[in-house]
Amino acid sequence: MKRILLLIIVICAAFTANAQIPMGGGGSSVVGKISGKVIDSLTKKPVDYATISIFRSGGTTPMNGVLTDANGNFQLNGIKTGKYKITISFIGYPARTFDPVETTAGKPDNNMGTILLKPSATALKEVQVVGQAALIENKIDKIVYNAEKDVTSQGGSATDVLQKVPMVSVDMNGNVAVRGDQNVRVLINGKPSGATSASLADVLKTIPADQIKSIEVVTSPSAKYDAEGSAGIINIITKTKNASGISGGISGGVGTRQNNGNFNLNYNKNRFNLSANLGGNLTWPQTTNTVFDQTINTPAIPAQNGNEAVDAVNTHNYGTSSSTMKRHGAMGSITAGYEFNGFNSINSTIRLNDGQFRFNGTGTNFRDNLLDASQNQSYTSNTFSNTVFRGFDWNIDYTHKFKKEGHEIIVSGQWTHAIVNSDYNNTFTSVNPSQKGNNDGKNNEYTLQADYTLPVSKLLKVEAGGKTIQRRISSVYDVFSIDQNGNNPIFDPLNSNLYNYTQNVYAGYSVLTFTLPKSYSILVGGRFENTQITGDPRTVDPSANALQDLKKFSSDYNTYIPSLTIQKAFGSNTLKLSYSKRIQRPSLQVLNPFINRSQVQSQSVGNPELSPETSQTIELNYNAFIKSSVINFAVYYKNTKGLIEGIASPLTEVINGETIIGTRSKSFNIGENNSFGASLFGSISPIKALTIRGSVNVFTYNPTVYSEYSAFINPDAIKTRVMSTLFGSATLNLPKSFIVEAFGFSNSARRTIQGSSPAFGIYALGIKKQFLNKKASIGLNTVQPFAVNKAFNQETSSAGFKSSTRSLVPFQSFGITFSYSFGKMTFSNPKKKGVNNDDQIQGGDQQGGGMGGGNSGGR
Repeated sequence: MKRILLLIIVICAAFTANAQIPMGGGGSSVVGKISGKVIDSLTKKPVDYATISIFRSGGTTPMNGVLTDANGNFQLNGIKTGKYKITISFIGYPARTFDPVETTAGKPDNNMGTILLKPSATALKEVQVVGQAALIENKIDKIVYNAEKDVTSQGGSATDVLQKVPMVSVDMNGNVAVRGDQNVRVLINGKPSGATSASLADVLKTIPADQIKSIEVVTSPSAKYDAEGSAGIINIITKTKNASGISGGISGGVGTRQNNGNFNLNYNKNRFNLSANLGGNLTWPQTTNTVFDQTINTPAIPAQNGNEAVDAVNTHNYGTSSSTMKRHGAMGSITAGYEFNGFNSINSTIRLNDGQFRFNGTGTNFRDNLLDASQNQSYTSNTFSNTVFRGFDWNIDYTHKFKKEGHEIIVSGQWTHAIVNSDYNNTFTSVNPSQKGNNDGKNNEYTLQADYTLPVSKLLKVEAGGKTIQRRISSVYDVFSIDQNGNNPIFDPLNSNLYNYTQNVYAGYSVLTFTLPKSYSILVGGRFENTQITGDPRTVDPSANALQDLKKFSSDYNTYIPSLTIQKAFGSNTLKLSYSKRIQRPSLQVLNPFINRSQVQSQSVGNPELSPETSQTIELNYNAFIKSSVINFAVYYKNTKGLIEGIASPLTEVINGETIIGTRSKSFNIGENNSFGASLFGSISPIKALTIRGSVNVFTYNPTVYSEYSAFINPDAIKTRVMSTLFGSATLNLPKSFIVEAFGFSNSARRTIQGSSPAFGIYALGIKKQFLNKKASIGLNTVQPFAVNKAFNQETSSAGFKSSTRSLVPFQSFGITFSYSFGKMTFSNPKKKGVNNDDQIQGGDQQGGGMGGGNSGGR
């Protein structure tokens, strides 16, 4: 209760601070807009991407600006009554200036009509003038990848787009990492999606690439951001348009591996705006073939908890399997906003999501007893799993702007609701017990926050705010013993469980931005967070709690997060030094002490005693623009304390009369890691029509393991390992609106103290033809055109066991993409405000099935 009162005081203090600052009287509070259309005076064609700048009448410092859209239209919104100067400029055209351009209280909207730009003498000699926004932008606190400019992304999913973003890598299962670290927070339009509480990797595969406008990567977040996510933050910005009247578009793709479609509709009248978006993704069934090999040495176990004693066993498990997976997903949103006047506005969005994954697999398996060949066995297995997730995210933001430019307060609330249902059915002809399970999970998350910004002067900007996140998660996991044909289910109270999880986070922050002489700028901040966690795992039969060693657990801890960025500008080039501290909270999946036996040979169990993982990063970054080229180089050092990793150990137990021989994984704070890294990405245009881009990120893995976990170390893990991510692409603009693009990437194997995960790399080609004045396009894409499957090798070992898998996964695809836009559209940047929950990260593998104790069984 004290913390809730503290949060209310922080928010009220922000409002009080506002009341003490004059809000500016006099003059009209009415705001309007200045709009128009820019066309070439000779060809009469629209001039897209022309720069529109607004000044005070007679002034020399621009107040704001926009770019014209594909139809040459522009619109400057939120213009107070007065006299202004408008300049219009574009490569190959002399700039045009209009002064004064006046808006009044009686006529707040000024339509300048059609404006003609006359090409310069030099431009008349050129065959074509092409306006192109940068694909990659470097800002003081983030890297921005403008995905809508990427030809080969069309027809794919968010996972396909993320593979091309600098410093981001995606493995074969869709798990996302920044600079090799999977402790990353993924947001959609600055807000979390409830569906990701179950499986981030799965949700990203269901978001059509055609919905994505850009992707922001924040590697050194300031104190304004939530403290969670040691690797940083990825923010996916979806396409939105500020349109005069009605506009919209339809796009999609049909291919041999996956299909998707997207539709959006936008309406803007006076100060009211409404937009709707609906998209979906569907894959054809994909078959993966896997070879599995495992050697286990298990010690003798005396009789305990009613189970019989087990002799020491030295076994060799091996076999082959074939599995088929198909998925579909849909995501839709409706956004409405209203500007009461130039100072007050309200905006609300509801986003719905729905998806399903189905998995079927068969396997031929062998268990050899290396001590007694007479006990060798062979058996077959059949696995099935079905995961369905659905939910919504509803948020509402109120913004109050003061007379001073940039002076504002935003109050936001959000409700996230997600339901995940997972069913599985695993049958074996012998050796392992057959089992089926149903896991129903529910997640509700409530957020309230206030953010205040005050530009004190040209030299100082102050930001402060408070926030609380209340999470309520429940899971019901029912398990049944079945026969080898999947019939005669008998409820299993030992392996069934109920799980209730509560997490409350209270936070306050302050950030100061200094703009100093000689092109220096400093951003310094601090954030304080209090976290309270309660978990209550129980078996359905209370008498079985002791057998599982289940008991209620809780945790309460405080975290202080400082941040510092110092930047020096050299013309258009910048040098930046930054420091950030981040934490990785253990999520419910790795805290739940319930033993998950849905895959009896690869079991898992949570650890309620886990502490947060804490990382500190120092980065030196240099960004340079050389004519049409850009180069960004960074070196960094990252120290991680309380490093969380899963440790697998050999296991022998008897369940329903069957002796289970396999492994059980559990996460621990295993030690400390010191990593050094460097990243480089750049873009160059050797000729006007060709742009070549590339990036490389290299970093080390060298953990210092606490002594109590030294017995679990793979000997190779004590060596310093160098890992890397490489990416390259090229775009060629041809005459008659043809665009050709190629890209490829390669991620090295990732290391843990017990082994390595597979390396991953693919390449793709695409061509697109634009027509109807760039309102429509059609294209062809292909991924891995010369190889149907890719091989992935994974190895894990420590004292007592060694295992390896080799999987052949289909990645080859050929597809057709299309898009069409309609209506009278103008360009504007998306408004980034409101709830931004970047504090909670999933532990372990981002690809999973249910919530709480559940598992999809056959992943």
